[in-house]
Amino acid sequence: MRTIIEPFKIKSVEPIRMTTRPERLEWLAGAGYNVFLLRAEQVLIDLLTDSGTSAMSAEQWAGIMRGDEAYAGSASWYRFETAIRDTFGFKHIIPTHQGRAAERILFGTVCKPGDVVPNNTHFDTTRANIEAVGARAVDLPSPLSRNTQDRHPFKGDMDVEALEALIGEVGAERIPLCMVTVTNNSGGGQPVSMANIRAVSALCRSHGIPFYIDACRFAENAYLIKLREEGYAHRPVKEIAREMFACADGCTFSAKKDALANIGGVLATNDDLLAQQEKDLLILTEGFPTYGGLAGRDLEAIAVGIQEVVHEDYLQYRLASTRYLGEHIAEAGVPIVQPPGGHAIYIDAAAFLPHVPPLQLPGQALCAELYLEGGIRAVEIGTVMFGRRDPATGADLPGAQELVRLAIPRRVYTQSHIDYVVEVILAVFARRERIGGFRFTHQAAVLRHFTARFEPLYEFGT
Repeated sequence: MRTIIEPFKIKSVEPIRMTTRPERLEWLAGAGYNVFLLRAEQVLIDLLTDSGTSAMSAEQWAGIMRGDEAYAGSASWYRFETAIRDTFGFKHIIPTHQGRAAERILFGTVCKPGDVVPNNTHFDTTRANIEAVGARAVDLPSPLSRNTQDRHPFKGDMDVEALEALIGEVGAERIPLCMVTVTNNSGGGQPVSMANIRAVSALCRSHGIPFYIDACRFAENAYLIKLREEGYAHRPVKEIAREMFACADGCTFSAKKDALANIGGVLATNDDLLAQQEKDLLILTEGFPTYGGLAGRDLEAIAVGIQEVVHEDYLQYRLASTRYLGEHIAEAGVPIVQPPGGHAIYIDAAAFLPHVPPLQLPGQALCAELYLEGGIRAVEIGTVMFGRRDPATGADLPGAQELVRLAIPRRVYTQSHIDYVVEVILAVFARRERIGGFRFTHQAAVLRHFTARFEPLYEFGT
């Protein structure tokens, strides 16, 4: 059949409050025009993130009822450890309460001031945790990623030549690890090819640099390899994922993405000494190594979810739903990062609002207008999230791109919800020439996008 249906039945529902435009205008102003600061019940369709927002399956809820809450050595821990190791293959599996906790422990253990950590593109918390220990996060995206309209199948790749040049410039001894994020979230949700993972791994090993994978969306990346990379069409997704991880020395993982859970994370490594150091820090800040800040019921939900996420009927539906949104708005002229990836559609806000300069925050303006028009909450991935201030002059510096991400929660919304999202985006697109910019009225020194407040530089809402 041509129609790809949801490979599940809906067993429980949560009502959505149908808000009005005047209400949304008032709420948005009260939140300082930052959609992070809105209450969840004020949002109709929440595409802020796909992290921790999945609908869990009947088997996951059954696992929650089975949760063993013993402090040490619970049965739930052993089921969790077995499921993660079976999928990832690493020797040491360390649970954390979410992915950024795994990042904090990893970088706090291996990095020191003056170190350099390359990545295809660091996401916000990854970069912040690296910088918090005095190291420098360096993005080395594929040159293809600069053109949002290029349809190359693996625009999430790392620039291997740039990595080799960086090693030559700073020296391997200053690079405690190299990372590749799959899929490349900051780079438009684009996948990383197996060929690129192998090439980065080989280069790192030739210089004695540990290679890590940020595995948040490993299943989606593995399925895109199956669809797009020669030689993988007939390989099971789980097998492709194991091949990806076999190239690495360890990984960080947010179970809030491709484990279909609402909380949880993993830090994994094959290094015995490093694992012990990481567990010592885990005990200090997260909890005992057989729960790591998680309840037994959470360990159970992750153990089930990590098995369900590699089911290919689910992944086929997941990518089709995302592609449906991207194709329908792109056909009407809305500029998006092409080709559509797995977890989100990224609107090119700079092309959507070419008259709004980067330092007037076009992505933030678009997020505000999407919420006002139809109650949709998206997230800016541009100058608000990744812009900087020049340490020498204090001048504001724009981000590399101006994107707005529409992250689709897993197993939550139906096609009619996505059709509504399409209508709202097209309504905003039709009046895009009347949209202006924003400016900061408050910003934190680190991860400013979470708590910043803004004001419009035009007659917003008229």
